[in-house]
Amino acid sequence: MPRLALKSLPGLSLGALLAVSVLSSAQAQNANQSATDEIAKYRQMLADGNPAELWEMRGQELWQKKLGPNQQSLEQCDLGKGPGVTKGAYAELPRYFKDTNKVMDLEQRLMHCRMSLQGLTREQAVKTPFGSAGNPSDIEALVSFLTAESRGIKLAISTKHPAEKQAYEIGKKIFYYRAGSHDFSCASCHSVEGQRIRMQDLPNLNNKANAQAAYSTWPAYRVSQGEVRTMQHRLNDCFRQQRFPAPDYASDTITALTMFLAKSADGAVMNAPALKR
Repeated sequence: MPRLALKSLPGLSLGALLAVSVLSSAQAQNANQSATDEIAKYRQMLADGNPAELWEMRGQELWQKKLGPNQQSLEQCDLGKGPGVTKGAYAELPRYFKDTNKVMDLEQRLMHCRMSLQGLTREQAVKTPFGSAGNPSDIEALVSFLTAESRGIKLAISTKHPAEKQAYEIGKKIFYYRAGSHDFSCASCHSVEGQRIRMQDLPNLNNKANAQAAYSTWPAYRVSQGEVRTMQHRLNDCFRQQRFPAPDYASDTITALTMFLAKSADGAVMNAPALKR
């Protein structure tokens, strides 16, 4: 209780004041738990009709459609399991690709395939990475389709190649790096149990179960935004909230951070695109 309130109750013993304080704390915890339960029920009610299915269908059409100067589809894009193989590919990303000699996440790899197969320029390949009302994103649709191709499959993130190990270590440093006007890091919100912002729980990503539950449900359809949001968007928004400069789309910085988060969630069963608040 605030100090002013304590002074205004001179007739109460110290024990009584402590009891009131404990009761207030318990009531707050119960209120938080109740809000969490209600949000979970809300998500469950909507889960059977996840609008992300519309993005998945459009993404499959785009995957098969001949586009760009080369009039080619993306069906020969190698996501790590061989040209055109989509089943389970997302569950093994990010990973090292020999043809580019670098570790790439899904969105980086899609950009590469759109340029190398379809003949798009980089500017064309990354046009509208994040959709809005009346301005849909082809990338979000493609990511939705390809992510859904790993639904029910366990994450199996490799750090065997030196480049993969390096990306993981860099991502880990980024996760814990504090800076900006608020002296924040990713860990400021996501390395402590029981934290929340407004009505949203903030998972402790140092806890493997929490890391698995969080990572395996992205990308997701955001009810509040009416769009499917990819991991690139999620991390970009985290940087914004930390008051960091916005990272370039499909940057190696985001890939490294994704590698750290994905490896932390290793073994999780993919259930994305999911549905979020």
